[in-house]
Amino acid sequence: MSKITRVLLVVVVVFLSSFIKQDITGVEKEKFVVVLDAGHGGKDPGKYSKNGYKEKDIALNIVLKVGKELEKNPDIKVIYTRKTDVFVDLFKRGKIANEAKADLFVSVHCNAHHTQAHGSETYVLGVHRNKTNLDVAKSENEVILLEDNYQEKYAGYDPNSPESLIGLTLMQEEYLDQSLLLASYIQEKFTNSLKRKNRGVKQAGFIVLHQTVMPSVLIETGFITNKNEGAYLNSTKGQSEVSSAIVKSIVEYKDNFFKNTETEMFAENNSSSEVYEGVVFKVQLAASSKNLPLKSYNFKGLGELSKSKQGKLYKYFSGNTNDYEVVKKIKNEAVDKGYASCFIVAYKNGVKTPLAEILKK
Repeated sequence: MSKITRVLLVVVVVFLSSFIKQDITGVEKEKFVVVLDAGHGGKDPGKYSKNGYKEKDIALNIVLKVGKELEKNPDIKVIYTRKTDVFVDLFKRGKIANEAKADLFVSVHCNAHHTQAHGSETYVLGVHRNKTNLDVAKSENEVILLEDNYQEKYAGYDPNSPESLIGLTLMQEEYLDQSLLLASYIQEKFTNSLKRKNRGVKQAGFIVLHQTVMPSVLIETGFITNKNEGAYLNSTKGQSEVSSAIVKSIVEYKDNFFKNTETEMFAENNSSSEVYEGVVFKVQLAASSKNLPLKSYNFKGLGELSKSKQGKLYKYFSGNTNDYEVVKKIKNEAVDKGYASCFIVAYKNGVKTPLAEILKK
């Protein structure tokens, strides 16, 4: 990819991001919107096993169970990309989520292998980290070949070309941190509650995740080609347990989402002092696997930049103040420049401390 092409791509992405993204903190939303996506469907069976298990059927059953439970929560609105055995283009799945201004996009799938491999893994969008991740992404992305006029819809994207994955993460970079958080909740519950083998949280270039502009995950619930795991995933018991773990993960994520919002609302109405001694407030702009130079032009003109590394992830911040009124203004500026999901973090004596703990004192 030439330098000029990269620059043009960034300009287009920034423009689209500012046009599509909504100010989560500035607009009072009635409900937390979750879009549930059952992988494959209709003429696309997805993975299948010698026993006759089909990915499209298992994924749909799990999604319907997840949705049924989530709909019992009055704070959650559920939207499905499909509720029956029909074929849905990948770009339409993302469009459904974007038009709904969803807070989460959760895509459910099953894995397959020529060996007796087993276990669950949850993906967020990212350029492949290794050949295995690339193969999984290519396998799921090949469904676009079944779509009409796919060359026009995906601008010549070739699911078999590693080069086609370059740049896929740009519009999702801002949501990577939140996506990783939800993915970690899911894997933790699969592992600790269901005792499934943990294959980890991973990154790969899934087209269906690329089409969305909100925190998004793709769950590979297990291998239908494994004798025991396939039977488990195809059973009512297995589907109920897997769906329950996903529901609990989404609710946990939602509760943390609203907790951050409520903390800031509490501060707006109850903070008796704006200056907190020994405390540093910053605005977390984004999290990314890329190590970006702390230059204003990389962050839409924002200043007072800093970053920290956590594992393979870099977190980027703007601001450095002990005045809460000042950091609120920095956050508002970041939101105006397109960082709709940014949030305030606090450090007390150099140690990251829950914002609620600082403000309520």
